[in-house]
Amino acid sequence: MSSTSIAGTLPPEGFGLLAKERTVAGPGFNRWLVPPAALAVHLCIGMAYGFSVFWLPLSRALGIAKPIACDKDMSWVSQLSTTSCDWTVAMLSITFTIFIVILGVSAALWGGWLERVGPRKAGVVAALCWSGGLALGALGVYLHQMWVIWVGCGVLGGIGLGLGYISPVSTLIKWFPDRRGMATGMAIMGFGGGAMIGAPLADKMMKAFATADSVGVWQTLFAFAVIYLVFMLGGAFGYRIPASNWAPAGFVPKSEQADAMRTAHQVHLDRAWKTPQFWLIWMVLCMNVSAGIGVLAMASPMLQEVFGGRLIGVVTGFSELNATQKAQIAAIAAGFTGLLSLFNIVGRFFWASLSDRIGRKATYATFFILGIILYASAPSLAQAGMRGLFVLAFGVILSMYGGGFATIPAYLADMFGTQMVGAIHGRLLTAWSTAGVIGPVLVNYIRQVQIDNGVPRAQVYDFTMYILAGLLFVGLVCNLMIRPVNPKNYMTPEELEAERRLAHDKAAQNATDTLVVTKDESSGTLALVLAWGVVLIPLAWGVMITLSKAVVLF
Repeated sequence: MSSTSIAGTLPPEGFGLLAKERTVAGPGFNRWLVPPAALAVHLCIGMAYGFSVFWLPLSRALGIAKPIACDKDMSWVSQLSTTSCDWTVAMLSITFTIFIVILGVSAALWGGWLERVGPRKAGVVAALCWSGGLALGALGVYLHQMWVIWVGCGVLGGIGLGLGYISPVSTLIKWFPDRRGMATGMAIMGFGGGAMIGAPLADKMMKAFATADSVGVWQTLFAFAVIYLVFMLGGAFGYRIPASNWAPAGFVPKSEQADAMRTAHQVHLDRAWKTPQFWLIWMVLCMNVSAGIGVLAMASPMLQEVFGGRLIGVVTGFSELNATQKAQIAAIAAGFTGLLSLFNIVGRFFWASLSDRIGRKATYATFFILGIILYASAPSLAQAGMRGLFVLAFGVILSMYGGGFATIPAYLADMFGTQMVGAIHGRLLTAWSTAGVIGPVLVNYIRQVQIDNGVPRAQVYDFTMYILAGLLFVGLVCNLMIRPVNPKNYMTPEELEAERRLAHDKAAQNATDTLVVTKDESSGTLALVLAWGVVLIPLAWGVMITLSKAVVLF
């Protein structure tokens, strides 16, 4: 591939503070300042997972006390712009599907652009899109126009999600070549933790903003737009990239002879996505996410329907419970959902860090084998009434769901090199978009078919668990088939140098030897404490809220 053909597709170079050259770290920069910057961005966009907190209040945005139902003969299209009746939860929840689909599409479309302009400009654009989308969504709520919410929160916000999600990945991998999994795990756990902070905060804000003629949602969305803009811009301007010839002190790269699944070469995006390795990893991520996200989407009703009255010591099924009892078990199920979110977050850091020791392929093999066992045993645990083990099983499953997201960037870097890993990761995230549709639809469809066929509520998820185990088996086979990339796909030294010039990589022209940092690694202690404090304090608050709600489970 000629450098001329690549250059012809490039947008103009950046300018001012957003130029990639302005973000190159100087000597002595502490690389541990980069993860909190990434966390600041991911904790904000992670609120996408917590958006369900708005559905019930919005379903009575006009009726306030109770929903105003639309006429039965009103078309679905008319409901997008009507101001005479309330939206259904089903219509509102489509916003989440739009989020996830646009996230994957935008990451795939603009991943290459991100590599060339750097994480700072991409982070700023992500902040403007995510916050702008929330502000536009607030306007849609105020005007009671569903289509405006979809365009604002769903489409514009989804673009912000995609760019914000991948903006720090390549940078972190380059700063931490010795701990690729841990580095990306630290950042990506923020996406799982965003809802833990945002959902309870949104609940409190909606109650504070609520009036006799407002449920407080549009005010909350607008406030979130402002808060997230500040935090995401702070994170974006906190990004720094290393010079292309930088390496941490004492780092000795593993030879390909020592680790055949970790290349020292680079593969261009245009070649990477055409390799069998790319599509096998795509299937690995898609199967892992499809299984996990399907459970995550139905966690609350699943626990209630499977255990029914046994959750509160009553020997009766879900359908026989009265309104008071259903409210009690709903509170317990909310604790279950929160606990799963916590496992999701912890798993992102734990499993990604473990992958640095045992390898990415072995880590995913663990996900699939252990996941198959847990899914297959879930119906038996439910029938035996083993609530604690049932909860623990799904906690481990969700930890591996989160761990899959955090491990995949390092897997790609091992397979295709670090030069264009952000762009390759962006294109791979279309697997997430696909899984975001497959998982929930599969679980909901099978559940409804089981109910329509008269299957007791306590057993409607049994068949689903076996199907999800089957998805994991497909993922396991794909993972076992992954081999090192054929050397014919590697960039030549000339192509690599040309790509680095096009990406404005500082020191690419003059570098001949690896520059090793040997001092000042501990500089900027105050800045380090402040940076980590800004992200860890709200995260700790979210964990505390989650644990307090999860106590009712036991």
